[in-house]
Amino acid sequence: MHRTKLLFFILYLFSIQLAFSQNNNPTVSLQELQEIELTVKQTSKEIKSSTKKLNEVGDKIENIKNNKQQKSKSFLDVKLYDDDFIKLAFRFLLNLLAIVLIARAIYYPLAKRKDYLFTYIMISILVFFICFTLKKFELGLGMALGLFAIFGIIRYRTDPIPIKEMTYLFIVIGISVINALANKKMSYAELLLTNSAIIFATYGMERLWLLKHESRKVITYEKIELIVPENHPKLKEDLERRTGLKITRFEIGKINFLNDTAQIFIHYYADEQDGKFKDEGLRSE
Repeated sequence: MHRTKLLFFILYLFSIQLAFSQNNNPTVSLQELQEIELTVKQTSKEIKSSTKKLNEVGDKIENIKNNKQQKSKSFLDVKLYDDDFIKLAFRFLLNLLAIVLIARAIYYPLAKRKDYLFTYIMISILVFFICFTLKKFELGLGMALGLFAIFGIIRYRTDPIPIKEMTYLFIVIGISVINALANKKMSYAELLLTNSAIIFATYGMERLWLLKHESRKVITYEKIELIVPENHPKLKEDLERRTGLKITRFEIGKINFLNDTAQIFIHYYADEQDGKFKDEGLRSE
């Protein structure tokens, strides 16, 4: 910009000097100066137009060079590499670290369920890559909520998922969706804070606050004479002896006098038991 102004000034002085040399008169009239100024302005417009055209030509040349470079880095019209690869790698490592901390370091030492551990990690990886891939097509928030709903209502036909395991499943899916769909409006500091808050909240609920997970099982009991209220201490003692569990409380459900059986729901803390007692949850009847 400064070079252009300097060029205009030089042209202006050169025009004045030319007028002096042509007229051999040290005095220049106002009309001649105005004509010189008009000539300089027209010349400057032509220079600006030429500069603009040169810039456009230069941009076209750069675009052609870039297109050639991109074609040389592509295979079957698909790029072999772009800048999003680094973003994908960083976010995937961040997501994997968060899921491993939640599923392996917090959940597994308490539950000892390898099947759920496998499920949480694989669903997290799958949801992350699905969201990140579909983000390229700009499907938006609706796609994320749809995927969240689809994976969130998964029901395995063998046994229903217990409430606590279902909560971990929502945590895993939620973190994966957040890490995959975070855009430029969300900084990496905010992303790290979000992941850290979820991890520490989960750890705090499980370890720091020492919230006990009460398990429940249904038993078909044949000593129907012990279901009367005055025999409940004997009933609890018999249940603990036969199941090997330290029962915190129990509830009496359906009673079948025809077969002399009763349905009893026993409640116990799995962490306080000497042996591992598998808790699969209960089907609704």
